[in-house]
Amino acid sequence: MSDTDDLAFDRVALTGTPGTGKTTVAEAVGERLDIPVHHLNDLIREEGLHEGEDEQRGSLVADLDAIREYLGDWSGLLDSHLAHHFDADAAIVLRCHPDELEERLAERDEPDAKIAENAESEALDIVLSEAVRAYGEENVYEIDTTDRPVEAVVDDAIAVLRGKREPSAGTVDFTGAL
Repeated sequence: MSDTDDLAFDRVALTGTPGTGKTTVAEAVGERLDIPVHHLNDLIREEGLHEGEDEQRGSLVADLDAIREYLGDWSGLLDSHLAHHFDADAAIVLRCHPDELEERLAERDEPDAKIAENAESEALDIVLSEAVRAYGEENVYEIDTTDRPVEAVVDDAIAVLRGKREPSAGTVDFTGAL
């Protein structure tokens, strides 16, 4: 029996505010379980699946319809802060305390305005609430990455994929950081 035979979900959106650790976790989960990982942000850039650049934010504007068409009947993990906008069986929402998130984004040399916007978005549960709206509370799994080793977060994500973790939308609260 392969590792994928015991997975509870065929398609999982791994989402969260930029800087929460999605790509790092997706890579490790993909390697450990030998499942496909679709790095949506790379696909948008490499395959031209965008409608141009948002110059104010210094980022590409994703063409969600073009991405859906490109992905087709995908399986595995879809990694992006936009992943919860696509059909999946469940969503894992990575979370990180806004103060630590600001530090992580500053280390990436992100512009101050983008750092502030993402920290506020995290404090207000924006991605989480969008994921719950898309999939329902019963299909959303929140994992706090704040001050945690990558391997511990990866273990939690694998537990979700194997159906060994209960849905947990709303268990992380950073509203005090506002």
